[in-house]
Amino acid sequence: MNGEHSPKFVAIVDDDQSVQSALKDLLESAGLSARCFGSAEEFLESDWRREIACLVTDVRMPGMSGLELQARLKAEGSLTPIIFITAHGDAKLRSRAMTAGAIEFLSKPFDDDFLLDRVRAALGG
Repeated sequence: MNGEHSPKFVAIVDDDQSVQSALKDLLESAGLSARCFGSAEEFLESDWRREIACLVTDVRMPGMSGLELQARLKAEGSLTPIIFITAHGDAKLRSRAMTAGAIEFLSKPFDDDFLLDRVRAALGG
């Protein structure tokens, strides 16, 4: 699939390949198209980024963090809904992400069905 006509394309940005794979499998099992990126920088350099309808990203990654990615996209005028996932959740990070416009902030391990519900809500469905 080239993604050109995929209105419900979800980008997964996480430096952990096992998390990428699990999230991609989960989203695709729900009938959603997904594409994985190992870093915020890889995502930003990709042509795919212009085709996403939702972004699921880790908070802490080598290089640019998920919060820095959120700030960069916001500065570019992006309205793409962002869902954060993290193994290092705390109230301060959650508050910062949500205040900046994230639609959800989930601590690992999270409920798969809840994540799918939030992604579907982000996609308008």
